[in-house]
Amino acid sequence: MSAQYCKHGHTKAAHPRCFEGLSLHEDTAMPKILIFDVECAPIQAFVWDLGKQWVRYHQVIHDKFILSWAAKWLFDNKIMSGVLKPEEARHKDDRRIVESMWALLDEADIIIAHNGKRFDIKLMNTRFILHEILPPMYYQVIDTLEKARSTFSFSSNALDYVNMLMELDGKRETNFQLWVDCYAGNKKALDKMVDYNKHDVVILEELYVRIRPWIKSHPNIGLYGNMEIEVCVTCGSSNLQSKGFYYTPAGRYDAFRCRNCGAPGRLRRSDLDKEQRKVLTA
Repeated sequence: MSAQYCKHGHTKAAHPRCFEGLSLHEDTAMPKILIFDVECAPIQAFVWDLGKQWVRYHQVIHDKFILSWAAKWLFDNKIMSGVLKPEEARHKDDRRIVESMWALLDEADIIIAHNGKRFDIKLMNTRFILHEILPPMYYQVIDTLEKARSTFSFSSNALDYVNMLMELDGKRETNFQLWVDCYAGNKKALDKMVDYNKHDVVILEELYVRIRPWIKSHPNIGLYGNMEIEVCVTCGSSNLQSKGFYYTPAGRYDAFRCRNCGAPGRLRRSDLDKEQRKVLTA
């Protein structure tokens, strides 16, 4: 059975009291939520000077390509990955690992990535089209960098910094030489790169679980279930605690807090009947 985390990002083994009375409804189907991260080789180019300058496309010797990827299904202990073989790195041939990443994206309902919309997803799409691979099936995206920027005021929204502030695991230490050695097809460096990549996915999951209750535009998990019971939009749990009402200019709705993930929510049906709505003024 896959691991479950409480609203504080703790596992049941670490903090069993957080899980007392918490459960997902047995009949609630869950979407396939994929957490992923990619590492790419730097662009190689001829330049005339150091410092800030405009590098034109005809100065490029070789464009960026994928060195490795790592991914995991939400709350699943298994971490999947792909990394170039030394000869593939030397030939800048990432097709094999790009195809394996495509298979996961094609299967996923929801993607979680840090700076995913601006970097990881666009980079993967670029490699797909250059390898003449069709787009994966539709999925929704939760970009934790975007959510951190729009919801909070961290001094830095870097994954490592935000996790440090919240006392979660941080990134593993590395330097640019690792990318240089991977570019050259060094087997030891490539192995280190994919391990670094895997760890990033683990700490990204911790960040997502911690900020999940704050994501107001979270994909509606209830749409993936049997839709016969009321469940939390954010995590799909049916363990909801009544919290009075939520008011709009034209309606009043039963409000709740999810006991599983901690997210606030409300029912979609107003508790006002037709006659009560008639006497409302605007």
